[in-house]
Amino acid sequence: MPFTVYEHGAVAGWDVARPLRPGRSAGISLAGFRYRSAGSADLPVIPHPAVTVVVEFGDGSLVMGDASGWQQRGSLVAGLVPGAVRVRGENVTCVEVHVSPVVAHAVLGICPAELDRTVVALDDLWGRDAARLREQLGDAPSWEDRFTLTDALFSHRRGTGPPADPEVVRAWDRIIVSRGSVRVEDLAAEVGWSRRRLWSRFRSQVGLPPKRATTLVRFRHAAHRLTAGDSTARVAAECGYADQSHLHRETLAFTGVTPAALAADPGLAVDDIAWASTAPTETA
Repeated sequence: MPFTVYEHGAVAGWDVARPLRPGRSAGISLAGFRYRSAGSADLPVIPHPAVTVVVEFGDGSLVMGDASGWQQRGSLVAGLVPGAVRVRGENVTCVEVHVSPVVAHAVLGICPAELDRTVVALDDLWGRDAARLREQLGDAPSWEDRFTLTDALFSHRRGTGPPADPEVVRAWDRIIVSRGSVRVEDLAAEVGWSRRRLWSRFRSQVGLPPKRATTLVRFRHAAHRLTAGDSTARVAAECGYADQSHLHRETLAFTGVTPAALAADPGLAVDDIAWASTAPTETA
């Protein structure tokens, strides 16, 4: 069946689609990807402050792996920091879903803490629901239809697991709004918990301790600044790093490459188009 093309942007062989309107489920964001070039796609997985669900469909192949030889094929669920891994494949077409860690357990049925540096097959979590969604996505005539189908399933599954504590949700929201610049002591005081209780409850429900979460969110903001063309020195100074060496070490830890290499990688450009904050417009 031919595609009804809806492209928000295209870069390095990838068409990127985004929904025209917000979905029904708070804490869930969607984007669509299609690799239209000959040969094999090869992109880094840029750590994001969300649990990532990739639902592949069509005739292509999707493989996530790292330098050690580890691989996960097909639709998958990745934790907040999967490590320095890359996505490869031919004729890749997929819907990618970012799920806030404070709603992930309720929607996915698995706590983010169980996904620490781990990638699991979506079929192992959802069984027939995953297979049915792939079939529906393959039959859908447009990206907007695919987003509607995906959003409906995620909304239906809400309540599969327990909700996060309100204090954990508040602390997470504060980290996001501050772009990772808030102190853990201040977070604990704001939610009315001791630092130890915040660390324990936050780690068990989000999958990262608060300090690590602030580091991830800060890095994510820095990565956006790098791909926008800002210098490493400026990004380090304005994103809360001690110096350029600090940013260099953190980028290596999250991605396996230097800030300069990350800024030049098409994967970061694709990622920025997919998860930009501005609303897209539809094209014929």
